[in-house]
Amino acid sequence: MVGGPTPAVERSDHETVELGVELLAHLEHAELDLAEAVDRVETVTTDPHLTREILDTAELRGVIDREEGIVRPRSGEYVSFEADVVAREGEFTCRRCGASISTGHFVQFEAGEHGPFGSSCIRKVTGRE
Repeated sequence: MVGGPTPAVERSDHETVELGVELLAHLEHAELDLAEAVDRVETVTTDPHLTREILDTAELRGVIDREEGIVRPRSGEYVSFEADVVAREGEFTCRRCGASISTGHFVQFEAGEHGPFGSSCIRKVTGRE
């Protein structure tokens, strides 16, 4: 799909949790504090219950370690900007910062597509910056 606003994506709670866990699995951080991890998860959902469920599920599955307010991703799998990110032209609103953007970057996860993000926010969300 080229151009046009991003359609609202209706996901079940289960699908939202799976997308959030997959996002945490692909972070390029050795560690980040809990607030930074929540910042990433809030690009998937702002529901506090689901945010907690995402973090708990990721920990139970061994995707992350949590200790004393620090989150450490364990998978070593990272988003490939060449293979896993699609850029589309159109009128979008960044899921992270809320800015209007003309190029939306979307991450293609097994659990679903995540975005749109601006060029700097996609790097922040995935841990490149």
